[in-house]
Amino acid sequence: MKTLFALTVVAGLFAASPAFADAELAKKKNCMACHALDKKLVGPSYKDVAAKYAGKAGAADELAQKIIKGGKGVWGQVPMPANPQVSEAEAKQLAAWVLTVK
Repeated sequence: MKTLFALTVVAGLFAASPAFADAELAKKKNCMACHALDKKLVGPSYKDVAAKYAGKAGAADELAQKIIKGGKGVWGQVPMPANPQVSEAEAKQLAAWVLTVK
């Protein structure tokens, strides 16, 4: 019985880890300097980005490219700078995570 409980706890941690890992990646790559989960800072909240792109085909790839190359005009006049320190794989991971924020 204890073994089953321990396995359930470990499985739960692994199931929850991708979201936690991606928030940590956002912090590590300095995304949180301009974005927050649920409020506008310099840029839009992740919650607002997820809502805007919900159900849009190719949204994760589009966001991944914006993370790397930057952009302007989608959320107002303040441009998002390019982030060349973010690899393509990391950008895809971050974009997929952003789209899950509720």
